[in-house]
Parts: sequence; C-alpha cells; structure tokens
Amino acid sequence: MIKVMLVDDHDIVRTGIRLVLEKMSGIRIVGECNDGYQALAMVEQEKPDVVLMDVNMPRMSGLEATKKITDIDPFVKIIILTIHAKNPYPKQLLDAGANGYLTKGCAAEELEESIRKVYAGQRYVGADIAQQMALSMLPGGQKDSPFDALTSREMEVMMLLVRGKKAKEIGRILDLNDKTVATYKYRILEKLDIKNDVKLTHLAIRHGILDPQEVDAMD
Repeated sequence: MIKVMLVDDHDIVRTGIRLVLEKMSGIRIVGECNDGYQALAMVEQEKPDVVLMDVNMPRMSGLEATKKITDIDPFVKIIILTIHAKNPYPKQLLDAGANGYLTKGCAAEELEESIRKVYAGQRYVGADIAQQMALSMLPGGQKDSPFDALTSREMEVMMLLVRGKKAKEIGRILDLNDKTVATYKYRILEKLDIKNDVKLTHLAIRHGILDPQEVDAMD
C-alpha cells in the first residue's frame, strides 16, 4: 500500500485529487494540509511514502517545504503538482529534491503512473514539462532563465511581489520582518537588473512564470 499525503492550499483542489486517488488500487491517503509548515509536521507524524505538493502556498511555499522535507526524511518521495509548467520551476524544484513534476491539468492515469514510479525509486516529469525542458537545450533555445540566479527564498518573495503583495503581507506569509523583505526585494531587482515591480511582473510574464490572466484578476 502506497501512503500518499496531499499538500495544497485550495480545499477544492485537494477534494478533487482525493476523489481521483480513492479510485486507485493500492494507494491510501494518510493526510491533507494546506501549507508547508503543516506539511513538515504531518510528514513526521504520518510517514507518507509520497507527497503531492503544490508550489504557491501561504507561510511556506512548496519549494521551501520540499527542501525541508527531504532533510527530515530523505526516503519520502515528493511529486510537485502545480499549474506552473515553465522554467524556472521544474529545475528549481527538481534540484530541491522533488522526484516528480506534473501540472494540475494531467490525466488521472498520468498521476497514478507518477506515484507508482517515484515510489519505485524513479523520477517522473510530465510530458509537457519534459518537452519544454528538452526544447530549452536545443540550439537557439533559451537555456537559462534570468530567474535561475535567484535563491529559493528569493523566488518565494518574487512570486508574491508579482502577485501584488505588499511588504507587510509578504512578511506575514513568509514569517519575515519588513527589513528582511526589503533586502530580498533589493537583491531580486539587482540580480534581474530591473528597477521596479512593474518591470518584474513583465519579466515574469515573458518567461512564463506568471500567467497574464493572474495580472488581470488583480486589477
């Protein structure tokens, strides 16, 4: 029996995944939670074999949670299940210790295959993501994203900035003080060689990190 844990801050998403998993033979859900902090505690308590992990969550992102969980228990397999197919997410998360990477638009059959393969010790990357990563390695392809220069924590701050979050709110979500948030913002803008949040948002859209529809929804 493969013990699976769900980590996603949207109740309706977890409900949908749960309904899909409950139909799969030999797979049992041992816990659900809605942010990275809860995930750390639940991993120690429930000892799951596989964690299905979202990326953008309050307090602690899936990126940071993935790194911490692999430190707590290197035998736990982590599959990233997110809307983000484009770089730098696959590279950053796989480097952080994730064993699989799927978009939330994947078929139930692919989700099941990924769980069984990572449980067996293999790595699984969804076809759409694998194609994108392969294309980036071709002559003329974009091999590097400017966002690759950011640390995982800087990536977390950046993703909140481009979603219109203010310093105090970012600090509350990531448990940082205002000065530290300001320092991260300065480093992000400096590394990306841009001057303000507007240019940061445009850059994130250009590199497929932020969906333009998300920007429209914030207006």
